[in-house]
Amino acid sequence: MKQFTSLADVADPKALVDKVLQLKASGNSNRNIGSDLTLALLFFNPSLRTRLSSQKAAQLLGMESLVLDVNQGWPLEFEVGAVMNDNKSEHVREAAAVVSQYCDILGIRCFPGLKDRDEDYAEPLLSAFQEYGNKPIINLESATRHPLQGLTDVVTIREHRKSVKPKIVLTWAPHPKALPQSVANSFASWVLAMDYELVITHPEGYELDPNVTRGAHIEYDPNKAYKDADVVYAKNWSSYRDYGKIMSNDGRFMVNAEKMALSNNAFFMHCLPVRRNVVVADDVIDSQQSLVIQQANNRTFAAATVMKEIIELSIYE
Repeated sequence: MKQFTSLADVADPKALVDKVLQLKASGNSNRNIGSDLTLALLFFNPSLRTRLSSQKAAQLLGMESLVLDVNQGWPLEFEVGAVMNDNKSEHVREAAAVVSQYCDILGIRCFPGLKDRDEDYAEPLLSAFQEYGNKPIINLESATRHPLQGLTDVVTIREHRKSVKPKIVLTWAPHPKALPQSVANSFASWVLAMDYELVITHPEGYELDPNVTRGAHIEYDPNKAYKDADVVYAKNWSSYRDYGKIMSNDGRFMVNAEKMALSNNAFFMHCLPVRRNVVVADDVIDSQQSLVIQQANNRTFAAATVMKEIIELSIYE
């Protein structure tokens, strides 16, 4: 694995899941793999779990980590031939080349503008660092993908699954803000790659990119979707068709005990942070069937496994 920007970079997703579980069980046996190497983390948007789990993952491998909270303080120019006489003081051409000198692996987190679908799905920031930098990139969530979260999610399902092919429900949930499709896209892609049964439920108008959901069953009635489910994964996303818009805030899609009772005693999952009693009711997220804390813990082992793969197959090949 030369980089980890999306599921497409993974030759064998099932084998990678096995490797995450093996690393998780291995204790401190990998502490020398990353010695004398440096991981740089660029956060163009704030983070809690992604930042801390990535730093912890580097530590597990013996790597140093450098963190830059960019947010709104480092406006980069991306246009080729731009006359830079406005508010952007550095071009990504120099920025990517300079940052590459300071690290061996580069993690980047950035969000979409949610205004221009074609622009967001072209992943301009990740693409620019790939073009102008020269170090392997790990996608810590981008405009359209969150592959580390997707890997973490299927690892967590694998640990708790009740059958070889569990029924997984990805449910849209109401939210006061317009959110990206990145987590939902990656979750759907990874679940389908694991050959699990996937049902996606949401109000009409919230269909995801059909290239992502091919192979999943779309169900607009949440009660039907929950029937016999083994896992219910909740996440809000804004419209793909009417890009970036909030089409409705249908409260019928909040995860509650009544709908969970229709399932096969399903586990509840969410990537966090989550708005209680908007996305999910307290009595669900606080129940014994909630896996949200286990998910968060698995972020470390998923990230460490990806870093280990890159180190062994790219840096030390």
